[in-house]
Amino acid sequence: VQLQASGGGLVQPGGSLRVSCAASGDLISINHTEWYRQAPGKEREWVATFTHYNATHYAHSVKGRFAISRDNATNTVYLQMNSLKPEDTAVYLCNAFIFVRVGTATKLNDYWGQGTQVTVSS
Repeated sequence: VQLQASGGGLVQPGGSLRVSCAASGDLISINHTEWYRQAPGKEREWVATFTHYNATHYAHSVKGRFAISRDNATNTVYLQMNSLKPEDTAVYLCNAFIFVRVGTATKLNDYWGQGTQVTVSS
């Protein structure tokens, strides 16, 4: 199973961008997904969560501006980012807990995507 992040780029302050994270491979279903970000010289920061019961949670710094969603048909999680600020500049990484088959058993594994760069600058 692999997670492939995409959709990053350069956007002006106040603009919008949507990043995606697609799961591929021999998976059963996605249980729980999260977005994190890491700016140069800073620690990784949690951004948003989409739970297995379809609840969403956001970091205070992005609440009201970002929206996390998931398409179970395509195994893709999205992060819609609006009213972007220069301080949102970072590599955005997706994390997912995914059910996979291991022999005859079902196992819940933790996977990370490779990240996509988002730069907010005029």
